[in-house]
Amino acid sequence: MDQKHLNFKDKINLGSFYTPKWIVDIVYGFLRKNIVDINEYFILDTSCGYGGFLCGEKAIGADIDSEAIIAAKKCFPGNKYFEHNSLLNISRSQYNLNLNDKIIIVGNPPYNDTTSIIRNKIKKEKFPRDSDVTSRDLGISFLLSYNKLQADYVCILHPLSYLIKKTNFESLRNFKNNYILKDSMIISSGVFSETSKSTSFPMVVAFYEKSLSGMDYNYICNYKFSTYEGKSFILKDFDKIGNYISKYPNHKSIKTEDTIAYFWTMRDINALKRTKTFVLKETYNTIRVTKNLFPYYCYADIFKENISHIPYYFGNSDIMINNKSFVEIQDLFINKCLVKYPNLKNKYSLNNEIKHDEEIISKYFKSLLGKHYVY
Repeated sequence: MDQKHLNFKDKINLGSFYTPKWIVDIVYGFLRKNIVDINEYFILDTSCGYGGFLCGEKAIGADIDSEAIIAAKKCFPGNKYFEHNSLLNISRSQYNLNLNDKIIIVGNPPYNDTTSIIRNKIKKEKFPRDSDVTSRDLGISFLLSYNKLQADYVCILHPLSYLIKKTNFESLRNFKNNYILKDSMIISSGVFSETSKSTSFPMVVAFYEKSLSGMDYNYICNYKFSTYEGKSFILKDFDKIGNYISKYPNHKSIKTEDTIAYFWTMRDINALKRTKTFVLKETYNTIRVTKNLFPYYCYADIFKENISHIPYYFGNSDIMINNKSFVEIQDLFINKCLVKYPNLKNKYSLNNEIKHDEEIISKYFKSLLGKHYVY
């Protein structure tokens, strides 16, 4: 159901982007597929909005937004509702549940990374949270809260970056230690028209099961992700440019006299899409490029030229590279960059014996991406 009562600024800070029914259907498809009898469980959505995820006789919804709770009661009057901050004083007793009750948590919890440059002028820390669920991202706080509630199963929608970016994954703390990803489907954030007007990023409908062993980052790297469009991939099948160069400012480790160029910070593929590559002057957000690593930064620049061939579900991934294939043709990438940025010719010599060959570069990217190459 469309959210109608919040302005755009409050939507951002509350993370209130309501979920299309077909995504709710995916969630319940996962529940029926992986749980013998879901009727034995309380269905709980701690950020329920208008209540679209709540189904069954034992459904419970909570939200900090009083108008959303009023609308939910009108739309789905058979459920129990609580109007409160679900990230403060977290306990089962908040929902009149005891330790013996079986719980499935569903929903599309808010996500709002306050450190992101996207809409950072209107993002604010609006609500207090328990100290053990505090995070720079509101969505990660909700995942940590599910662990405190000791849910038996969790099936929610969240950014794929929570799993595939190692720093984000480690910030899941006790959630990753006590739950394991058992089923999933990647969809585009573009289905929520106001969350990513220019650049879609990958979301995942993720089904987690409580587990004594939990999961580590190696588990995620070897996990086979599937997309709504019928594609699949495993992270470990792709080498990353971060294995060869610095992606972030390295002023403390690289001397000025060893620097031949400056390159903008590149967090992931979507960030590369939005930002510059080579720049003329050093800033707090630039990388010092040395001569021996210059070819790899040329690679990143030409990768950006080919970014339209990268599917949305790799948007929050590191820049992929086939290092062996790249090294064989790296002069093509270097020459192309030297033509684009003439000021670099004083720092790095153009190889006049190598002719520009766009077809070879195109074949490289088609080979790199294989079935994922977007024509």
